Amino acid sequence: MNDVSTEQKTPEKLQTLKLLTAGVYLSQALTFMLAGLPLLLGVAVNFWKRNEVQGTWLESHFNWQIKTTWVSLAGFAISGVTFELGIGLFTLLITVVWMVYRITIGWYALNDDKPISKQIK
Repeated sequence: MNDVSTEQKTPEKLQTLKLLTAGVYLSQALTFMLAGLPLLLGVAVNFWKRNEVQGTWLESHFNWQIKTTWVSLAGFAISGVTFELGIGLFTLLITVVWMVYRITIGWYALNDDKPISKQIK
């Protein structure tokens, strides 16, 4: 089940995977309106389809999206725990700005058919 496919991806298959990747970016953006559930659904899709993007330029986007999810969840959790101390709002703001930045950078790179470059990470 976790076999890494070494076959070349057809242009149609890459287009399908690109649309899936765009859908995950969209679900991350919808997190702000739908209380976090789309964020979890997006990362589930990333893990479910991760083997299919291995060895393609889309693999960097999947890794980017997964890291965005985990760090965002940690930021939201820290914000919740520290809210009573008066710094929760500050950490929440940092988390939201960081998440918007990651979604924007990823979406632009995806639309340009480019991987997430190492300089951005």
